[in-house]
Amino acid sequence: MSEQAGDKPSDRPQDDTDPADRKQEQTNDEHTESEDDRPQDPWAARRDLYEHVPAAVGGSLVGGDQTGVSGGSVGGDVVLGTKVEHHYRFGAATHISGNIPPAELEQLALEFAGYEELVHPLRDRLREERVLVLYGAPFTGRRSAALMLLRSLDAVPVRAIDPNTRPTALMDEVNGDQHGYLISDLVTGRENPLRDIDLWAVRDVLRKKGAYLVITVDLLAILRGVDAVSWQPPSPQAVLRSHLHALVDDPRRERELLALDLSREFLARDDHQLREAAQFAKALAGHADGTITREALAGVGPELVREQVREWFGDDETLLRDRAFLISLSAFDEAAYALTAELSDTLYAEFQRTEDAGREPQVGIFGTSISKRLRLARAIEYRKEEHTEWGPVFQRMARFQEPRAAVEVLREVWTSHPSARPALLAWLRKLAQDGRPLVRTRAAVTAAVLAQTDLPSAMALLIEGWAKSKVYRDCLVAANALAAAHAIGAPNIPQILRSWCDEEAGPRLRWTAIRAYALVGARMPDEALKALAEAARTGDDEQEAQHIAESVALLLSDESVPVRSRLLRGLLEILRDGPSGRRLALHAFVLACTRADSRLMLRWYAAAASAGPAEDAQQLSLLWRTALGDLGYTADALKALAGWTREANGDPQAERELAMLLPTLVGSDEERKRLDHMLLTLRVRRGSGDAPPAVANRLRGVL
Repeated sequence: MSEQAGDKPSDRPQDDTDPADRKQEQTNDEHTESEDDRPQDPWAARRDLYEHVPAAVGGSLVGGDQTGVSGGSVGGDVVLGTKVEHHYRFGAATHISGNIPPAELEQLALEFAGYEELVHPLRDRLREERVLVLYGAPFTGRRSAALMLLRSLDAVPVRAIDPNTRPTALMDEVNGDQHGYLISDLVTGRENPLRDIDLWAVRDVLRKKGAYLVITVDLLAILRGVDAVSWQPPSPQAVLRSHLHALVDDPRRERELLALDLSREFLARDDHQLREAAQFAKALAGHADGTITREALAGVGPELVREQVREWFGDDETLLRDRAFLISLSAFDEAAYALTAELSDTLYAEFQRTEDAGREPQVGIFGTSISKRLRLARAIEYRKEEHTEWGPVFQRMARFQEPRAAVEVLREVWTSHPSARPALLAWLRKLAQDGRPLVRTRAAVTAAVLAQTDLPSAMALLIEGWAKSKVYRDCLVAANALAAAHAIGAPNIPQILRSWCDEEAGPRLRWTAIRAYALVGARMPDEALKALAEAARTGDDEQEAQHIAESVALLLSDESVPVRSRLLRGLLEILRDGPSGRRLALHAFVLACTRADSRLMLRWYAAAASAGPAEDAQQLSLLWRTALGDLGYTADALKALAGWTREANGDPQAERELAMLLPTLVGSDEERKRLDHMLLTLRVRRGSGDAPPAVANRLRGVL
């Protein structure tokens, strides 16, 4: 179904899986089949999905607020991005030598107003030593601080020296007639470190001519004996205010702009880079003079995220292993750092296979720094308690500071760097085979993001292959991917599910659609129930009938009362729609009663009978009486009632709920005898010789 009209089979994208991986996948299929491959329990599978999706997708899946994962767009004439020249250049690299225009220094002085005190302590040291090395993180205003230092000593004009100048050749660069020199982000390495003796030679020349030199370096610079000064930048909030003042120069209007909800949202976070604060100030100024609409202003944040991501993957400075980590963190945002790092190295190996197919991948065991990785990714580390099958444990987690970054990374890699696709696809296929539910779930969510970005490719290269697999675990990953894709707004998912649910689609595609309907049905209950009822009518396989009933039961136990009410009405219509409809309705109903968490169906009846909707209570009672009166489902229905009665033995609330339900199930002497016998023979422990619990006798009195 992924072929477009007019496509030939040979025109479809080819499988990019490495032959060794394909052989391993075939081995996995055969191995799983030989062990009686069976689908995971649907309630447990849904629990795994809800527990392991990231927050942005989780809220959409379970019917909460639509958080979405897509950012806005920028309109008007605002120009944003790290590769555009701005007057205020936080950490921007200079690639040629030349004098910095005086107008830029004057504009910078206006924007620097308000935190000149940050450079004052450095001025005396520069005056004394003539050369100063300033180090700090990228985009923290080191270059601006250096220029303000030189200007404060009247060392103008300032000549910018090529940062690729070798430290041993610095003396040759300061022989001009200028009084101020700047090297922004000097390039160093193990073979050409910046040494104290290099500075001593330069200092003598500068002192003779009354000149000054400031060198900025990043945190990874190689220094030998150099007493560098750590740059402590202003806060993003201070930069925003000072830039806005320089652009607007109207205190009242500035206060109004800073009081906007978008400004308060920006100011509430302290993880913005200074260049982003400067760019937001420029957008606010544009909003003030009417050139930027409110919608465009709201799009500034998402555009800044996109530009950061393009920078990570568009320059030559980010190492391949670091890019693999960024992608892994995007897939495992809000997950354990150790897991993210482990799987990022797996992706790194796949990237190496792409870059050099004849070479065995090599992944260094040590040498990676957690702090450097997280700083590059603009991510944070935190501790969180996670629930596992062995009990709760505390894990060291990692997530992007900007929630939108994860999706933007995946989109950028998938759409702008097609050469990365073979490695990414092979990696995701491996994740789908992983024994850990969290890993498989994140493979599905990642595929969902790719489907939202490029549905035809994601379907043809990934999701459809999982759905056709001989292994139910792969089919479940496909179902989860389609459910997540629909939740975040990917197009055409309902059409895909309808076509896969057709009797001619094939058993595994059909199973995938049936399971996916259980997950997306809350967003389209009528359509989901109709498709599942049609599948039940056209199918003749008992195992498939069980899977269809389970999906309907999962829908019926949704958290949303309005959704359950619509499904309940639809179920009663199906009940009257011939033998297949009756079997599906009753089977799904008793499954929901026996499997739904926390007596959901019983609590639903009690709440509807007490406060409404009364129609729900009447219809639930009708379904109960029908199930109890049908010999095919009597035993299961009584089993559900017996289970609730055992719970009620120590739970007064459950007893009150049963006392409301049981009388409505008695319409004849035969129905009363059936329920009375169930209560009379009930034991606290199945198979024991104990007397019935006291609650059973009290409920008999209610009957």
